[in-house]
Amino acid sequence: MLENDRAGGPSPLDRLNARVVRCVACPRLVAHREAVAAAPPRRYVGQQYWGRPLPAFGDPRARLLLVGLAPAAHGGNRTGRMFTGDRSGDWLFDALHHAGFANQPTSRHRDDGLQLRDAYITATIRCAPPANKPTPSEVAACEPYFLQELRLLDRVRVVVGLGRIGWQAYLRARRRLGASPPVRTPAFGHGALTTFADGVTLIASYHPSQQNTFTGKLTRPMLRGVFRKARRLLDGEGRGGSLPRPR
Repeated sequence: MLENDRAGGPSPLDRLNARVVRCVACPRLVAHREAVAAAPPRRYVGQQYWGRPLPAFGDPRARLLLVGLAPAAHGGNRTGRMFTGDRSGDWLFDALHHAGFANQPTSRHRDDGLQLRDAYITATIRCAPPANKPTPSEVAACEPYFLQELRLLDRVRVVVGLGRIGWQAYLRARRRLGASPPVRTPAFGHGALTTFADGVTLIASYHPSQQNTFTGKLTRPMLRGVFRKARRLLDGEGRGGSLPRPR
């Protein structure tokens, strides 16, 4: 559903998402996402794949921002919504729901009634990459969309970097925007906090990938703990600054 602005038309975030969905900037990613959609595994035969770049989604007035890596080939690339229809989403929305950021603990398909409360989900790149490994040039090609999101989401106070790549993407984006640097040199580790002079806090989290969850590197209590920490930070926040607005 589109969020309309006061003039009655699509909001700036909706217009940005529409641009994302039309993007064909990276030939390798275009070829891969379409090939996956054309030849799905047996369990998904007969389902219509999204097969396009994924828009971000959530509450446009969110104070919590989640930054992931990329859509899953048979998750978001199939369903058309980030972290939807795969095991990573099962873990993520369970944790968000427990902390009060989602109205339900599951994310099966685009029309399942899921709503985010005070949270917004985006990704470093918007197309499913082969072997879940985007190239540096593909990350760079997607970055302008992320920068514009950060300008528009001007109420964000807490950011969760889902995995090292999402965490690094946010730090890099702040530098691009000329936002204040970290108070201390940041270090990635599950649950680690990085604070900034403008009042924003970045929380590092292991990504809820099957590789991490099957091996026990990430457990449900660990992931729930990240979002409980985000909730405590938001519930106890004072008045502060924000990232620069669009120029």
